[in-house]
Amino acid sequence: MEECEMRVSALVIALLMMTAGTEAQVTKKNFGKTPDGKTVEMFTIKDGAIEAHIITYGGIVQSLKVPDKNGKSADVVLGFDTAEEYIEGNKPFFGAIIGRYGNRIAGGKFQLNGKTFQIPLNDGPNALHGGPKGFDKVLWKIAEVKQDARQASVTLRYVSPDGEMGYPGNLAVTATYTLDEDNRLSIDYRATTDKATLVNLSNHTYWNLGGEGSGSVMDQRLTIPADSYLPVDATSIPTGEFASVAGTPFDFRQPKPIGRDIRTGSDQQLLNGRGYDHNWVISRRASAAPRMVARVEDPASGRVLTLTSSQPGLQFYSGNFLDGTTVGPGGHIYRQGDAFVLEPQLFPDTPNHPDFGSAVLRPGQTYRNLMVYRFSTVNH
Repeated sequence: MEECEMRVSALVIALLMMTAGTEAQVTKKNFGKTPDGKTVEMFTIKDGAIEAHIITYGGIVQSLKVPDKNGKSADVVLGFDTAEEYIEGNKPFFGAIIGRYGNRIAGGKFQLNGKTFQIPLNDGPNALHGGPKGFDKVLWKIAEVKQDARQASVTLRYVSPDGEMGYPGNLAVTATYTLDEDNRLSIDYRATTDKATLVNLSNHTYWNLGGEGSGSVMDQRLTIPADSYLPVDATSIPTGEFASVAGTPFDFRQPKPIGRDIRTGSDQQLLNGRGYDHNWVISRRASAAPRMVARVEDPASGRVLTLTSSQPGLQFYSGNFLDGTTVGPGGHIYRQGDAFVLEPQLFPDTPNHPDFGSAVLRPGQTYRNLMVYRFSTVNH
């Protein structure tokens, strides 16, 4: 009888999520201005019971409202209320597009076609997320808006000029955000170049399936289908080793609470990252089609997030550097472990590790990273 009631409850919530709206919709409003007076716009994309807010500054996912097992909706991402807060204080990279090269490049240096390129350092001795002015800190243009009965989408565009942050080539990038009737938020990054360059784009949304400001995510249960991960040195640069997750705190092949092993002081890797801030090896190369790279379930709310991508790596970050100095919507103070980040991507520092593959994009090629976040509920 109890099992039957659980199934009926899950069915009711699923029907609610699919039928809460009659048609996918996109609306737009002003969200503030940049220091030079340009307007930052916010797009609200709504389909069924899910509602996403995307801003043109940094292509940021500012809010994402999703119902729980009882049909109660809550914002499940961390962020700010105003454009000015993102522009002045988004050191955590809340919700942003990360590029040209997501994650770290050792010393900010790489070689390409026999030339050495230098990216400005912004993470100790390394370059992080594209440098001091990455794609998270630029104003993107509106390229296209679509909506119909089944889905709605917004496409943003940015052209990064040759030499910006030290990277070669004029890089044309699009980011398409789509909500569909299957309770999925898709983020589709594509890029082309007129000169050989590096590209590694990802999204840096901070998730808390219990709701923004609800406290720690350490009890939320994470699955990562990876047999190995990349150990890092004291500056978070991969050592080059592919280490087995077996018998370590990095084994998430079966669902377990994020915080179960995070305070294992005998593991030097957790000390190096102040928790989890590592790349899991989903595969050695990108796949032909998206596959599951992570699943997170919140036992309290019943919300489930399933993430798919074709990228070979997944950077999982457990919010280690949220230190109580950042205040989100509603006056919530964000502290260590109040959110997690999942970044499908190429491996960190790939340009300096030939065994990691290649991050080079050449003229005539198209880079793509399609990430699909599917939301559902369970009722235990």
